[in-house]
Formats: sequence, C-alpha cells, structure tokens
Amino acid sequence: MNKSHWMIYGANGYTGQLLAREAVRQGLTPILAGRSVDGVEAIASELQLHARIFDLADAGASRSALDDVAVVAHCAGPFSATSAPMIAACLASGSHYVDITGEIAVFEQAHAEDAAAQAAGVVICPGVGFDVIPTDCLAACLKQALPDASHLALGFDSASGLSPGTAKTTVEGLKLGGQIRQDGRLRSVPLGFKNREIDFGRGAKNAVTIPWGDVATAYYSTGIANIEVYLPMPAGVAAGMRVLTPLRGLLGKPFVQNWLKAQVSRRIAGPDTQTRARQPTWVWGEARNARGQVKTARLQTANGYDVTVHGALLAVHHLQNYQGAGGYFTPSQLFGPRCVEQLPGSGSILIE
Repeated sequence: MNKSHWMIYGANGYTGQLLAREAVRQGLTPILAGRSVDGVEAIASELQLHARIFDLADAGASRSALDDVAVVAHCAGPFSATSAPMIAACLASGSHYVDITGEIAVFEQAHAEDAAAQAAGVVICPGVGFDVIPTDCLAACLKQALPDASHLALGFDSASGLSPGTAKTTVEGLKLGGQIRQDGRLRSVPLGFKNREIDFGRGAKNAVTIPWGDVATAYYSTGIANIEVYLPMPAGVAAGMRVLTPLRGLLGKPFVQNWLKAQVSRRIAGPDTQTRARQPTWVWGEARNARGQVKTARLQTANGYDVTVHGALLAVHHLQNYQGAGGYFTPSQLFGPRCVEQLPGSGSILIE
C-alpha cells in the first residue's frame, strides 16, 4: 500500500493539539488518532482532518491503522506504557516512529529495537521535542569541539509551566529517583544527587542533577561515558528532594500515584500561547577531558513546548522523503548536530 500519510497519535492531548494546530497552520493534513473517540474526533472536526480511533492495546488494530502511514508522531503518554506497543506497530507496518518522550527507560527500550528497526527499514527516533533536541545538539557539538571528552554535563533553565502529560510523567518519576551515566552505565542515585553553580545564560544559579533523557541519548550521540543533567533549583528545595529519597517506595504505591495524577488532572492545564511566548529557555552544556580541558556550550530557544511542536514537524518533514537506513537514532544523529538552530525562536549554539 502507498504510504502517503502521516499521523499524530494522542492528538487530543495538550502537545498533540498544539502539533495538530501548527500542522494545519502550515497547510499540512495529518491523520489525528488516539483511543478517545470524543477527544480525537472533536479536534479533528474542528481542524477538518481525518480521525482514526484505535487502542494500542490491540496490536492488530494498531498495525492496520498504520497501513498507509509513512510517519507516526507519537504524542500519547505516559510513554513508559505507550511507546513499546506503538514501536511494535510501526515495525510491523513499516512506518517510521518519532515521539516527544523524555523518559530514560523509554529511550533505552527504543535503542534495544535498533536491530529490528534496521531489518524492517524503519527509523526509530524518540525525543524529537524539547526532550531532547536542544541538549542533544549541544552534546554532539561539544563532542566535536572536544573529541576526547570523558565527562559531559547538560542542563536548561526555563520558567515554563507543565502540561498535564509532563506533570504526570514527573509524578511517575518520583518513585524512580535520580539517574546519571557513570563509566558508560546507567546509575540510580538519590533525587538531587549533586549540586553545583551553573550559568545557563542569565547568571549563575544553584542547580541539581535530574533524571533527564540525555542520560540515555547523549551517550548514543557522543559515546561520552559520564553524563549528568542539571536543572536550576534553590538549595533548600534541593535538600528537600534528597529527603524524599527514603519515601520512594511509598511514592510508587498505586494509590499514591493515582491520587497525585488526579490532582494533576484537576489543577494543571498547560501554558497558553501568551505564556509560552514570554518564557524562552536557556540551554547549557559542558564537556571535560582527562587533562582538565573544558568546553562550554550555550543556546537560547523558544519555550519548550514550542520547541517540541516544531521539532516534531522537522522530524516528520525529514522522514516523509527519507531514503536512508533504518534503525535507532538520536535527533542529532538523524537531523544533524545543529538541527535545533532551524527551529523558530532558536539562536545559534555558541561554544567557548
């Protein structure tokens, strides 16, 4: 069958709707899909696009729904539950897969499908949004600037609010604690494991390590064996994070997770257009080698959610006429180490 279409799955979610609206503004006609009949059909009717309803729990229906789809932009979280069945459907149907996850375990799971994707001629490229295009590009550029780097630190500073999906993913992450990469292996650490002062681009701030997706992806992009990701946080709040570490077992209990996610649904709607326009993001990276040489990179981008929308569209455009090999890729590997500079609102990567 001729694969002439592309699809947004999870089109009724916060980011899925942003992506669908921007696609229409650019004159594109994605198929809008998901498992919510009312939610998906409402946005499809408003934007005059075709809707396709299927549940990823039904492998046969999922595979059939992708028969004429060249590229899937997967936006339905939590990706810990949805990415594996969607990747399986893409491998079975021969459709390229991109998503907007930032979850370390999802990146690792996707990477494990590399051989299957090569055999199927299918591209698997998770993390084509703010997670992780900007930081992945900084990682790749720093590797070029310091080829023998042994340590990589990345981070970002933004006042942007959370979408409901991102907030629920954060809730899930409370039970997992922190993660870094050490000597090439993922290592579980307490929340707020390390503190340091970092100038992300608008003055020095206290920052702590967080379990961000680059702990997985930057290793595949650069081969650097030691990776940490930082977020600005007052010292008092960072200390409070460490206090939570013994409570991880409780925070992982289903009744606690369900209660916290219910609060998210009631209280969080995601930033509106005006708020996003006022809240750019500052991205920072630092590479260091065994001799003590250091290279620092900085970049200012648009709001993270706008980066995500335009990053996903960059990925779709790239893959609609893709003629290369299949397999697992990070964004910098697939689109180039400076691809973030193509996104609206992004500046140039500066390395010192």
